[in-house]
Amino acid sequence: MPDTPALLTFIAAGFLLNLTPGPDVFYIVSHALRSGARAGMVAALGITAGCCVHIVAAAVGVSALVAASATAFTVLKWVGAAYLVYVGASMLLSRSKAPALPDVAASTPPVALWTVFRRGFLTNTLNPKVALFFLAFVPQFIAHDAPHPSLAFLGLGLLFNFNALWVNFGWAHAAAWMARRVGFVSRGMRWLERVAGAIFIAFGIQLALADAPALARPQH
Repeated sequence: MPDTPALLTFIAAGFLLNLTPGPDVFYIVSHALRSGARAGMVAALGITAGCCVHIVAAAVGVSALVAASATAFTVLKWVGAAYLVYVGASMLLSRSKAPALPDVAASTPPVALWTVFRRGFLTNTLNPKVALFFLAFVPQFIAHDAPHPSLAFLGLGLLFNFNALWVNFGWAHAAAWMARRVGFVSRGMRWLERVAGAIFIAFGIQLALADAPALARPQH
């Protein structure tokens, strides 16, 4: 593990990165706005579980293979992009009614919590950019002469994920609080769901158009 100053820098950098809105945040916020803080927290747990898959895989070198292989990257990229588009389209085409507000937390979730968890898990697991992020970010805080770099990577990755979980819980509670305070009507919630769906489709298209890392491109 890095020394104390480097570890604090790692924690601070991870905290700032997790505050930046992205697919994970939009997924959490959309469910928290629609079904309350509990649904948002379940979404965060699914995302965290998906990240754990990448952390463990990277620690044993599987993610390095994805980064080095254009074929592996492309296959995972297209599967992940298709799933993001599927989630977005499902939100756009959903005909279910939003729960009554302002009592969001006490309302019955229109989507089963297991479904919320599973979608969050798959959205992260099928996104090769998550694997590439951990491969690019975490090694910067591991000494070249570390006796057990894989264990160091695993420890830092899990620490990053643990800290991210609490930030994501914060997003869930903030969104649920906003829904109660602002008092969105059912129609407004429906439009928020459509916007979130469109954002997920956009992220899926962006992922589909992403290039493989330079080291994975064939040499001519």
